[in-house]
Amino acid sequence: MLQSFKMALKAIGGNKMRSFLTVLGVVIGVVAIVVLVAIAQGTNASVVSSIESMGTNMLSVSINAKRTNPITLDNLRELAQDESIAHVAPYTRVSGTIKAGVTTYDDGQIIGTIQGYDAIRGYELSQGRFITQPDLNNRIFVAVLGSEAATEMFGKTDAVGETFSINGYTFTVVGVLEANGSDSTGSQDNQIFIPYTLAQRLSNMTRISSFYVSAVSSDEIYFAQAAVESYLQKIFPTTYSQYSVYNQTEMLSTLNETTATLTLMMGGIAAISLLVGGIGIMNIMLVSVSERTREIGIRKAIGASRGNILLQFLIEALVVSLMGGLLGLLISLGAISLLGPVLDMTLSVSPTVAGAAIGFSVLIGVVFGIYPANKASRLKPIDALHYEG
Repeated sequence: MLQSFKMALKAIGGNKMRSFLTVLGVVIGVVAIVVLVAIAQGTNASVVSSIESMGTNMLSVSINAKRTNPITLDNLRELAQDESIAHVAPYTRVSGTIKAGVTTYDDGQIIGTIQGYDAIRGYELSQGRFITQPDLNNRIFVAVLGSEAATEMFGKTDAVGETFSINGYTFTVVGVLEANGSDSTGSQDNQIFIPYTLAQRLSNMTRISSFYVSAVSSDEIYFAQAAVESYLQKIFPTTYSQYSVYNQTEMLSTLNETTATLTLMMGGIAAISLLVGGIGIMNIMLVSVSERTREIGIRKAIGASRGNILLQFLIEALVVSLMGGLLGLLISLGAISLLGPVLDMTLSVSPTVAGAAIGFSVLIGVVFGIYPANKASRLKPIDALHYEG
């Protein structure tokens, strides 16, 4: 076995350019598999993190009915009485021009909501307070800012007490949120929260079309979902199409199933390039057998068995594929470290993926090396010694 490895290395070193090109085919295949799978897994992890940041005990409800939508704040207060529900909060987006002094803030998202929205979404206050019931009852012109919104508008996060305007109406800042980063819906730090009743007046809207529900715990999420659907069924008894209830836990499960399928598909597509590299190994090994026919004849003439010859050429194919696999893995690690910051996601190579890539490359070496090795082992000594190639 050791002698076969030495002979394989000697044969590979004797044709450096040819061996390099053969190894390169395997390298490209391994790099394609490892990098594509890493990107797929990194994308999945990023999206899952965004969804989980919203809370795994959260339900998102949309009312699809337009003209026949009767949902009001009183309905949501009644729904919130269910023992499996912790908070219910409507939300609506308001369009408008935001100005703080001479600064116009174009990137701000104006959202109308009520108390409890911050608890549902997991927002923390760095200072001040969130929207309260008196704000809603009296339609008070107050606002809670995201950290980015406060910095862009006032040049600081210590903005409680500052004033700004939306469409000419003056608002007073009563709270500033801690930084929350971004999720699947975009930045969470450029938001400006105002009382829902005031948002209804500014946008001339009377009914609620979207709201969040949080269960008392993640274990109660399905009970909360059943309570919401039961309540809405009483309001919309004719058809389920007039409302939609989205469960974060179900979304995560569906997402994981989908991305697992996509990752497998991407890995399979990348594996095709490794198969092409395997064909290159077989081609070069057939050439090697042809060039070394007399050597094979001499070895068999002095006592080498068919198994010895088979092992010699099979090990040579394995060495080529293993070298390509290891080199491809090293290049993949370097590529992933560079792509991570560029794609703005955390990329890594799991031991399972690395092992699978190396194992597949070795398997390719065996599969595509067995035919040339078998052809070499079947040569008759007399024919091999008379070969003039």
